[in-house]
Amino acid sequence: MTTQFTKMHGAGNDFVVLDQRGGGEPPSAARIAALADRRRGIGFDQLIILEPSHAGADAAMLIRNADGSPAGACGNAARCVAFLLAGESGRDSVTLETPAGLLACTRLADGRVRVDMGAPRLGWRDVPLAQEMDTLALRIPGAPAALSMGNPHVTFFVPDLAAIEIASQGPAVEHDELFPDRVNVGFAQIISPQHMRLRVWERGAGLTLACGSGACAALVNAHRRGFMTREAQIELDGGTLIIQWRTADDHVLMTGPVATVFRGEADFYQSP
Repeated sequence: MTTQFTKMHGAGNDFVVLDQRGGGEPPSAARIAALADRRRGIGFDQLIILEPSHAGADAAMLIRNADGSPAGACGNAARCVAFLLAGESGRDSVTLETPAGLLACTRLADGRVRVDMGAPRLGWRDVPLAQEMDTLALRIPGAPAALSMGNPHVTFFVPDLAAIEIASQGPAVEHDELFPDRVNVGFAQIISPQHMRLRVWERGAGLTLACGSGACAALVNAHRRGFMTREAQIELDGGTLIIQWRTADDHVLMTGPVATVFRGEADFYQSP
């Protein structure tokens, strides 16, 4: 039995959106991993499952990484889903229910979408870390800054991003015992106080072309360290996001592009 899906991406971070607002069970982790395979499946960084909201939002959004593990937040996916729901309703403002909380989203006149990602959580228990530590500079090589944007993030500030071997350093940090829930690992090069170059190794997905929550975390961490202003362009491999850490309420606003790639059908429930 096949089910319809929509393939989308936000700055190259790609998703399969599975609409289960009419009912249905999420696919197994093994089946998700099989479908995420870019040679034998559909190929995606995350599977996004839409369900009815029980919190008064337009829809609830479940997030599964390419290895089938759950995620609490995904900024690029939130923009994609908000764009779909805005098209359905004819309204430019929609609200998403996520494991990290409610997200207010706005479709802009130029086709981009802005998402209020909420306030960053800066305490060591919030990240979480395995032991008490100053999250501004962790006591591990490279002294990255850490916080939670619904997902755990660390940001390493490096002088030359091209010199970083992310394929080896990313997974080593992701699985470090300091991070009981694993962690998303950002490597940031500051170009100017308003411009950062960023690459992110995402837990459960690997190196992606863009990470929305990672861009939010990187801007906040850079400002905390005195490197950048509260609003900047974050240049990722797949495109550029505009991130603002708003002074009035400490919420982080993320603005970026959305694209629909194709629609199709696949069997989400057969044995992998």
